[in-house]
Amino acid sequence: MTQHFDADVAIVGYGPTGVTAALTLAKHGASVIALERDRDIYPRARAVTINDWTMRIFQGLGIDERITRVVEPQRALRWVTYDGTEIMRVEHPPSVLGPTPRFYNIYQPLMETELRACADEHGELIDVRYGVEVTGLEQDEDGVTVTAVDAATGETRTVRARYAIAADGGSSACRDMIGCRLLGDTLDVQWIVIDCRVKRWWPDRDFLTFWSDKERPVVDIALSAGNHRWEIPLKPHETEADFASEDDVWPLLKAMGVSTEDVSIHQWAFYRHHTRMAETWRAGRVFLAGDAAHLMPPWAGAGMQTGMRDAHNLGWKLARVLKGELGEGWLDTYEAERRPNAAFYTGLAVQLGRVIKQEATPAEIEEMNRVPENTVTPFEPPLIAPPVLDAGWLRGPVGDASIVGRMIPQPITGDTTGRMARLDDLLGDGFVLLGADTDPAALLTPEEKAEWDVLGARYLAIRPKTAYTQGPDELVDLYEVLLPWLARYGVRAVAVRPDRFVAAADVSGLAAPALAD
Repeated sequence: MTQHFDADVAIVGYGPTGVTAALTLAKHGASVIALERDRDIYPRARAVTINDWTMRIFQGLGIDERITRVVEPQRALRWVTYDGTEIMRVEHPPSVLGPTPRFYNIYQPLMETELRACADEHGELIDVRYGVEVTGLEQDEDGVTVTAVDAATGETRTVRARYAIAADGGSSACRDMIGCRLLGDTLDVQWIVIDCRVKRWWPDRDFLTFWSDKERPVVDIALSAGNHRWEIPLKPHETEADFASEDDVWPLLKAMGVSTEDVSIHQWAFYRHHTRMAETWRAGRVFLAGDAAHLMPPWAGAGMQTGMRDAHNLGWKLARVLKGELGEGWLDTYEAERRPNAAFYTGLAVQLGRVIKQEATPAEIEEMNRVPENTVTPFEPPLIAPPVLDAGWLRGPVGDASIVGRMIPQPITGDTTGRMARLDDLLGDGFVLLGADTDPAALLTPEEKAEWDVLGARYLAIRPKTAYTQGPDELVDLYEVLLPWLARYGVRAVAVRPDRFVAAADVSGLAAPALAD
C-alpha cells in the first residue's frame, strides 16, 4: 500500500539551525514542513558572530550575497585586563575558504530575518507553520508522525514525513520524546546580556574584547547594524531582581567606562552557561541538531554556527538519500562527523573561558599560542584555523601531514572558456575528483571509477595558469593556490565531497570511502 507523506522531512524548530536545514533540503529538491512554537523571531541577539566556513555554506545555498549585506567584518579578538594589559590577541588573516573576511559580526534577529526571507522564496518546498507546539513524535519503519497543537485555536494536527529533524533548542521536547538524555553540566553563575544601540564611535570599538578578571570578566563586542553588546556575570549576591529597570542596569555599563553619550540600552536578558551534549543524535528516523544535540559556553562564538553546520551536513545527505542518490547508510555519518566537531568547539570554548576568568596560568596561555615546529600545515590558532573532519566518510589517515578531512581552499579560478569565478561555483553541487595537472580519472582502476560514477562524480584537471588547457573538464589555478596546496601534502589527486571536504587522496587510495557496517 502506498503511504501518504505530507513532506519528505518535518523540522521541529525554525531558528538558525532549522532554517539552514530547510534551505539545504529545499536546495536539493526535498520538501519540508517546519513547525515553530513562536510566531515571531526571538528579539534578543544571542549569537554574535559567523565565520568564513558558515559563509561558504551560505554560498552553497545561494544566499551569501544577501547575508553579507546584514553582517559586518570583524577586526580581531583580544583578551585584556582592566589595567590595560593585553593577555592574548587573535588577528584575522584573509580567508582561504573564499574571497571573504575570516569572521563577521552579526545582529542575530536581523540575520535570522534575512535567512527566513530566503527560505520564503522556496514556498513550493518549504511550508512553515508558526504558533504550533509539538506534543508527540511517533515513528515506524517508513516514516515519522509529528503531532502538534495550534496555540491560538487549540486544534491538534499531525504531520507525516519520512524523516524528522529536532532543532527545537536546548530544552528540546523532541529529545525527551525519543528518550535521549542530555549529558554534562550547567554552571551556576548567571550572566546578564545587555544589548545597546550605538550613538557614537569610541576607540577600538571594532575589537571583540574579552575583559579578563576573576570577579567580573566581561564580553565587549560590536554587533552589526549599529548594535553593541556587553555580557557580564552577576556576583553571588546579585539576582535578576536587582536589574529590573534600565536605571538598575546602567551602573554595570558605567563601571566599564560606557556613558549615555556612547549608547542607549535596547534590551537585556539573563542566562547561564552550559557544557552539555546528547548521548546520541539519532533515534531511527529522528535526528537532533543544534542546541537540541549540544550546548556550549559562548567563548568560541561557535554555538549557533555548530548547529547550522549540523543542519547543512545532515541536509545534503538526507536530500540525496530521499532522491535515491545515496544509500541510507550515509545517515550514520552525520553524528560520526558532527559530534567530534561540536566536542572540539565545546572544549575550545571552555579553554577560552578559563582565560577570560583568569583561571588559566601564563604557561597554559603560552601553550595555547605555541606554534608547533616542522608541521606540514601552516599553523593558525584553533579558533580561526580552517575546518577539518576527524572521522566519517573518509579514506586514509587524518592529521597534520594529511590532506584527507581538510576543506579545500576556494580561490578565484578559471575554466577553459575563460570564465573566472569562485571555485565552488565552477565545481557544482556534487562529488568531484581533482587532479594536479592530470586527469584524476586516469589514476583510478575501472572498479574505483565505477564507484565514483554511481555517486555522479565529475573529474577535473587543475592546470597551472602558465599552460594551455587541453579539454573541457579542466580548471585553471589563476592565483596559484590549489596546485601548491595539493603539492604541500604530496598528492596528485583528491576526491572532494559536496561540502568541500577532501574524502580521499591518491597517496592513501582514491577508492570511494566505505560506509560503516
